[in-house]
Order: sequence, then C-alpha cells, then structure tokens
Amino acid sequence: MPPDDARALEALAWARAHLGRSDLSLAPAASDASFRRYLRLDGAPELLLMDSPPAQVPLQPWLAVGALIGGAGLRVPKVIAADVGLGLALIEHLGDALYQHRLDEHSADALYGRALEALLRLQSLPADAVPPYEHARFEMELELMPEWFLRRHLGIALECEDWDPIESAFRLLLDSAMAQPRVFVHRDYHSRNLIDCTPGPGILDFQDALGGPLTYDLVSLLRDCYLRWDEARVQGWAEDFRRELVRAGHIADAPQRFFRAFDLMGLQRHLKVLGIFCRLHYRDGKAGYLADLPRVLGYVLDIAARHPELADFRALMQRFTEGRELTRPREDASA
Repeated sequence: MPPDDARALEALAWARAHLGRSDLSLAPAASDASFRRYLRLDGAPELLLMDSPPAQVPLQPWLAVGALIGGAGLRVPKVIAADVGLGLALIEHLGDALYQHRLDEHSADALYGRALEALLRLQSLPADAVPPYEHARFEMELELMPEWFLRRHLGIALECEDWDPIESAFRLLLDSAMAQPRVFVHRDYHSRNLIDCTPGPGILDFQDALGGPLTYDLVSLLRDCYLRWDEARVQGWAEDFRRELVRAGHIADAPQRFFRAFDLMGLQRHLKVLGIFCRLHYRDGKAGYLADLPRVLGYVLDIAARHPELADFRALMQRFTEGRELTRPREDASA
C-alpha cells in the first residue's frame, strides 16, 4: 500500500490487533462504486479487510442487511470482527469467481439457475425489514439521466419541448414501478455482485436493500449493465422465474402484465444507470464506467421500441445520441 495511505495503515493496525498477527500486510483487492474498498491480507488469504469510511458509507447497514440475508440461509461473507465507529470489518473472502467472469454460453443456464433460486429466497424476506423504495427515490434516480448523461456528458441543453416526452416517460415508469407487488430488493443483483462458490452463489454489495418492486432484482440480473444476452434467453429465464412466482402464489398467472412490468422496470433502472455511470466518472473520478454506456443505452432504445407510448421518448434519445462517441469523456463537463 502507498506509505501515505493513513486510512489503510490504521486498518492494518486494527486487523493485526484483532487477529494477533503482526506479520500481516495489505494489498488492494477491489473497490465498489461507493467509497467502500476491500483490502487483501497477505498472510490470511481467506479474509478481506473492508474499509467503509463512516462519513461516506456507514458500516451498520452492511452488517444488518448481511445478517438478515445470511439468516435466510443465503451465502454472504461471514463477519469475523467489526468496528462500526471506525468503519472497519474483517470478513470472509468468498473468492474471485465473479459471475461476470464465469458466465459464458455453456455456463449461463446453470449459473443463472442458481442465482434465480437464490433470488426467490431473497424475496421471501419481509419487504418491511428494510426501508421502502419510495416514489421520491425513484423520481430522483430518473432525474440523474438528464442531468449527468444528457447535460454533463453529452453537453445537451434541453429545450422546453424536450421535457414533454421525458416527463411522460418518467410518469409511465414511476406508475409501473409503484404498482408492482413489494418484495425485499437487493438493488444491485447482477454479475459483479455474485460469486460462483459452494454453496452459492455468494451475494455481495447488499447494504442498500429496500422494499420495492417485484421485478427489480430480476431485471438487474438478466439485463445486466455489464454484459448482454440474446433476448430469447433472457425471456426464457424470466419466464422460468415468473412460473415459480405463480406456483408459490406470489402473483397471478398474467404473463403479459408481468413482462410489461419487467420491461418498464428495466428501463427505469437503465436510465438511472446512464446518469450514475456519468456521475461516477465526472464527480467521483472512477474511471471505466463510461465504457459501459453504449450497452446501457442499447437496452434503453430497444426496450422503449417495444412500447408505443414511449415512441416520442425513444426518438428524443436517439436524436441526442446518434453518431455520438459515448465512451469519450467530455472535457468541459463541469460547466
């Protein structure tokens, strides 16, 4: 670690004291889209040291939600030691086999099958065990797209007439999201937060769970912002999940209504992500997320094309983005 990384040195001293091991040293493992990071412990490869600065990302939600999910028999990292005040925790290292790196044409059915089984169990947790996913939060998330993707990244100054199709689309998506049955929602249930392990999958990055729409985690998984599958396979996996929900009595057997909600939920999420990925780059200095914008925009345009009431919105987004190099940072984006 850099010798001037005082936070890492404090974390190392804390870990050494808890484990009674003065021989330990640190190496970077991974960071996520927040201020949280994970440090490997040379000499204890079965553990990770999680650094969760209290002022930015309090540790308690991660501990509380992890205990809830683990109590349902799902695989989350075991906590060896934790100090909420310092924002440090020693946790089990579930390995490096992220779904993102394990998924291919041959492994996808089995890996998604296990992930969908785990999602059914996750949704069996009480929705009111976590805060509600409220209308105002959904609205705020959608507003990230015009601010960070259109204005800050593409440099587009929206005219009054541009807002009509945007606001109409947002109302449609918000109404659909709020009409869905409420379940326990992980909110980032995708290939970068699932580990192929035994028993598995291992589930990561669950601290922001809320009680929200039934299809949210399903579409996060199957219309992943970091990889994309043939739509026929996506529909097949989603139909398998839908049938399990019907069999369990959680929803009525109404495929058309389910897949419309699935589409619109995914569209809401992908619009949010367009904004978040740009914000991560320009505000937080996290390189790499702009590379995923073309895939996310592709979802937006393709799903909007299926729903006639979104035709004007799709045309607007296509006009703003056609021929643009989405992955290139805009130098004057702070303006």
